[in-house]
Amino acid sequence: MRAPTFKVVDLFSGAGGMSLGFQAHRDFTVVGAADAQIGKPSSRLGSLRCNGTYRENIGVDPLQVDLGRLDPSVLRQVWNLRRGELDVLVACPPCSGFTRISPANHLRDDPRNSLVGRVAAYAEEFRPRVVLLENARELVKGKQRHHLEGLADQLIALGYEVDARKHMLSRFGLPQLRERAMVVAVDTGVPLRTLDDLWHGWEVRDAAVTVRRAIGKLPPVEAGLAHPDDPMHVSPSFRRDKSLERMRAIPADGGSWGDLVGASEDLLNPAQRKIIDAGKWGSHPDVYGRMWWDEPARTIKRECGHVGNGRYAHPDQHRLCTVREMALLQGFPQRFRFDVSVIGNAYRHLGDAVPPLVSYQLAALVRWILTGSPPTARDLCLPGTSLRPGDIRPALPADLVA
Repeated sequence: MRAPTFKVVDLFSGAGGMSLGFQAHRDFTVVGAADAQIGKPSSRLGSLRCNGTYRENIGVDPLQVDLGRLDPSVLRQVWNLRRGELDVLVACPPCSGFTRISPANHLRDDPRNSLVGRVAAYAEEFRPRVVLLENARELVKGKQRHHLEGLADQLIALGYEVDARKHMLSRFGLPQLRERAMVVAVDTGVPLRTLDDLWHGWEVRDAAVTVRRAIGKLPPVEAGLAHPDDPMHVSPSFRRDKSLERMRAIPADGGSWGDLVGASEDLLNPAQRKIIDAGKWGSHPDVYGRMWWDEPARTIKRECGHVGNGRYAHPDQHRLCTVREMALLQGFPQRFRFDVSVIGNAYRHLGDAVPPLVSYQLAALVRWILTGSPPTARDLCLPGTSLRPGDIRPALPADLVA
C-alpha cells in the first residue's frame, strides 16, 4: 500500500511546468490548481487557453479564477482542505511586469505585480508548511522589488522564514541560460533549505547543458511541416519568401543577421538598417539569430514563437526551433504534450512555464525539507529530459576552477 503523499496546490498554474515536477515525484500529489488564463492585462479571461494543456498532462482541472480578487477561503473550501492540511503552496505570478526585457517596466509598476504580495493571503488561509515562488530575476533585485519585500514581510509576520535569491538554471542542468528568482518560505519549526543547499558540492558537466544534447538527435523538418511521428515537432512557415531567403543566408551554428552586413545587405529589413546607421547594436544581433550547437540556448521567453524575437532559430536548419525542440530546451520531458492547433499559444505556454526539470528538483528539495532525507543525483534528473545522473559530479574546489 502506498504511503500518504504530500499535498500540493499550484496557483497561477499555467500549462503545468511547476506542477509537473511535483506530479512526477511519487511523494507528492497535486490537489488543486488555478489560473485565470490571461496573457496580458488587455486580454479577456480564458484567452490564453493554458488550462486544457494543464488538465491533459497533470490530470487536474484548474479553476479559471482571478486570484487577485478571489477570497482565498473559497479555494480552500472548493478543494476541501483544512487550514494547515496543505504541505506545499506553489505560486508563480506573471513575470512580465518585472522583467527588464520590457522597457516600460523601468518607468511604471505593472498592476499585475501586486499579485506577488497577494500570495501572502493564500498562505495565511491555507497555512502550508512550505511556500515556493518562481519569477523573473528582477523580482529580487529590480526596480519593483518592493513587491517581494512586502511579501516577505507579510510571511515573516505569519511566522514563516523566507529566502529569496537568483539562480542561473543551467547550473542545475537546464540546457538554457535562464536566470530566475526563487523564493522558499517555511513555517515555524520547518528547516529552511534552498537550491544552493541542494546542489552544494555538486556540478553538472558542460556537455550536458548544450543545445546538441537536448535536440541534436531529433529528425530534420522543414518550416511549417510537422514530423509524421511527432505533431509537436513543428514550427511556423515563413510568410514571405524574403524571410526564408534571409534565414538561409544566416551562417549555421550561431550566425545572426549581423553576418549579412557587407555580404547580403539586400536581405536586411528597415529596422536592421536603422540599427546599422545608428551604430547601436546592443543585443539586436540575437534577433533572427541561430542557436549554437555546443552552448546552452539563450533565454526562451514567451515571445519565442518567431525568429524575429530572439536567438530562436535552429543551429543549421532554416526555421524557428519547433515546439518539441523548445520544450526540450525548456526542460519538459518527452511525454508532455502541448496543443499545437494554435501554434502561437503552444510557444507562449512553454516560454511562460517553470522548467519541469527544475521543478522536479524543487520537489526533491521540499521532500528533503519535510522528511530530512537528502536526495541523490538520480533524484535531480527528471526522466525524459536531457539531464542524466552521470552528468552530475562532485564540484571542483574553487581554487582549482580559477
